[in-house]
Amino acid sequence: MSTPRKGKIEETPGFCKTEDLARLFRLSGQSVNQLTRDGVIKRRDTPAGKRYNVMESVGAYVEYLRDKAAGRAEKGIPESKELEKFEAEVRIKQAKAQIAELEADELQGTMHRSEDVAALTEDLLYTVRNSLLALPGRLAVDVAGTSTAAEAAEIIKREIYLVMKDLSDYRYDPEKYAERVRERMDWQAEHGGEDDDE
Repeated sequence: MSTPRKGKIEETPGFCKTEDLARLFRLSGQSVNQLTRDGVIKRRDTPAGKRYNVMESVGAYVEYLRDKAAGRAEKGIPESKELEKFEAEVRIKQAKAQIAELEADELQGTMHRSEDVAALTEDLLYTVRNSLLALPGRLAVDVAGTSTAAEAAEIIKREIYLVMKDLSDYRYDPEKYAERVRERMDWQAEHGGEDDDE
């Protein structure tokens, strides 16, 4: 996990700002603030300031929509159509909440996408491959100068141990992973990775 910048308090996982919740609900920031004033959703204290708990807020908003839909049904709107629409809205909101939580986990470095794991594994494999391919060039002169097979084997074994030691020092670099996530987010923002049809 990357270290936070000096003076900046890290966000609490599962919590988000007003603008993030507004984007999730497809509402304006003012509407989210109104829902808060009306007591539909609540802000909680976190080390980074007042934030919304994503799952709690989605549940409260879904309950609010359910109550609202029941009110509409009483006013003569066909219940089956209204219920259908409501259930679709609920599924969309829940899916978006899950996505927001997964994105938060990814940004915090507690969850990795499979393609990133594959890329980091590929980096390790290239390191192994390059180390092994370098052996013949590093050993040729020394092995050619030996007079017995035992001497040659000892030289080869020593070099293999050096390669293995180098590989044992290979470590997962959270900063490299964070850089990959930032690049992907920048690309998505630049190429419209989010749906903005409402």
